[in-house]
Amino acid sequence: MSPLRMVYLGLAIWGAIHPMYYFVQWFAANGLDLMGMVDAWHANAASSGLVWDLTIAAIALTVWILAEVAVRRNWIALVALPLTFCIGISCGLPFYLFLRSAPVK
Repeated sequence: MSPLRMVYLGLAIWGAIHPMYYFVQWFAANGLDLMGMVDAWHANAASSGLVWDLTIAAIALTVWILAEVAVRRNWIALVALPLTFCIGISCGLPFYLFLRSAPVK
């Protein structure tokens, strides 16, 4: 595995674990209240801006993945979509880059 692919994989793992640390803390303090978490994301203009920034980036990544899968028929790349929307773009994007940077067979 190339050093670049190791970096992408490391970032994907970090992007899965680090944000979850904060989500788990929030759920421990507030229970499994998803709507409460969404409300917290929009607590002020700065956090709302960040939520929209990440949402737009996730949609752009989704369009890119779907467009490339349609052309390349690299179906495994679709795994990055649930990672993006269930964990976050901090996991989905580097994981997709990890998959995309694999040697061509």
